[in-house]
Amino acid sequence: MDMPFRRFGWPFALPLALIAATGAAALLPLRDAGGTPPFQPQTVTVPAATFQHRLAGEYSRDGLPVRGPLVEIRSSGFEIMTYQVSVADYAVCVAEGVCKGIDNVSAPGTLPVTGVSYADATSYAEWLSHKTGANWRLPDSHEWVHAAGSRFVEDQGAPDSGDPNPARRWLASYEREAELKSGRAQKPQPAGSFGTNEHGVHDIAGNVWEWTRTCLTRVTLNAAGVPVTEAKTCGIYVVEGQHRAMMSFFIRNPKSGGCSVGAPPDHLGFRLVKEPRWHERILVRARQRLRLA
Repeated sequence: MDMPFRRFGWPFALPLALIAATGAAALLPLRDAGGTPPFQPQTVTVPAATFQHRLAGEYSRDGLPVRGPLVEIRSSGFEIMTYQVSVADYAVCVAEGVCKGIDNVSAPGTLPVTGVSYADATSYAEWLSHKTGANWRLPDSHEWVHAAGSRFVEDQGAPDSGDPNPARRWLASYEREAELKSGRAQKPQPAGSFGTNEHGVHDIAGNVWEWTRTCLTRVTLNAAGVPVTEAKTCGIYVVEGQHRAMMSFFIRNPKSGGCSVGAPPDHLGFRLVKEPRWHERILVRARQRLRLA
């Protein structure tokens, strides 16, 4: 039998050797001093897919706001939390002195945590990564849309009406979003209240909007729809829910301000994507190479 380095060369054999040396222990979750596995959030794997996606951002043409372009996105499969981070989950991070406390400290632990900023969400992701040994992060906007599946509400944004009056354009956007809001529960609801989509993701596009790590991009288009200027602002981030909004990183209560257009989100919360660890990525690549051999 050929050795791996004969078939694939030394650069590929080295990762295989590292995996063999690490052994099964590298594939197990980290344990604390007492031998108890740490908290591991429930996740689902969203399969790879190609879909149409309207880019997030602020787009303008001839001085008027227009919707972002509709593009084809090829999204790889990824692992995402089944539920939004709960009050109880977040409270552990607060108790350990890493995360900033929330205003509604008496909220039941089964509720999704709300009143959290982008900075709060990233602090929790860093804490959880350290706690579990996995890599946790906020999703990109297109990943969130992919995970939402049929629950995603097409971003209305600024209508391409050509109306030069910004007040009328803003009111039209507000009215569309107010229609979505009618009949919706105003307070955060316990996990599972908004059902499950085809990917097994719960409560997505309910009444808790979710932070993404996608920065606000302002783009100017020419008459043919081709970008002529583009500026990215990574102090303002896309939040996704029953409509898309742009919020400053420090905003915890969307009704108090921020950069949302039209009706503000009801509440701000989050869920995280779990990235594979280094040895898991190497194993995937190794299996791919072996299948191709």
